[in-house]
Amino acid sequence: MARIAGLTLAVSVLGSLGGCAGVLLVDNQVESFANWTPTAAGAAPAAAVPNAPQSYRFERLPSQREGRSARAQDELEALAQAALGKAGWTVVAPDATAPWQVQVGASTQRLPRAPWEDPWMGYWGGGFWGDPWNRYGGAGFGISGGRGHYIGAGGQIFWAPMFMPMESPYYQRQLTLVIRRSDNGQVVYETRAAHDGRWNSTPALWAAMMDAALQGFPVPPSGPRQVNIEIPR
Repeated sequence: MARIAGLTLAVSVLGSLGGCAGVLLVDNQVESFANWTPTAAGAAPAAAVPNAPQSYRFERLPSQREGRSARAQDELEALAQAALGKAGWTVVAPDATAPWQVQVGASTQRLPRAPWEDPWMGYWGGGFWGDPWNRYGGAGFGISGGRGHYIGAGGQIFWAPMFMPMESPYYQRQLTLVIRRSDNGQVVYETRAAHDGRWNSTPALWAAMMDAALQGFPVPPSGPRQVNIEIPR
């Protein structure tokens, strides 16, 4: 009876969580740097921080101009265009002139599991709902645990290794955006956002990272900070 009560409680708790989970929190580690003052000799006088509206064009590295990299860059630049548009910055055609150049980049590292997880326990490993002490024996779910067995649908006992390696991929993502003066190439703005988690890549996730990276633009807070963005699941 105790085992059945525990099972009922766990299922009801997970059901209630699923019913109220309508958004995903994208927690970003962000750091930005701004230096709007012209530094080149003979540069035209300008305000330290440019007032909106402003225009810019995208710049790409040679590795971002062909094949799949070019298509991925199209999507990334579309996200940057939307985020910069909120600050009154408008992109021009690739062959047009603009006072600013914007370059964006992104990277993803896929790990087999989170850095803090035991590779022989896994995300759910070790027993009922990931219980490392297997207090419920893993009955009925086919999840191996500390007692070395599980019970199939017909009630037959199957023996399995004490621990079975299980993987739940974990992703480390980073996004960068750099703004330069078109006349002399001076970097005037640099920002990056990093987010780790188990969620697969989606446009909404990258859009949240872009919004986080440009929070406070064009005069960002100093030092590292955490920026949380909520998106629909």
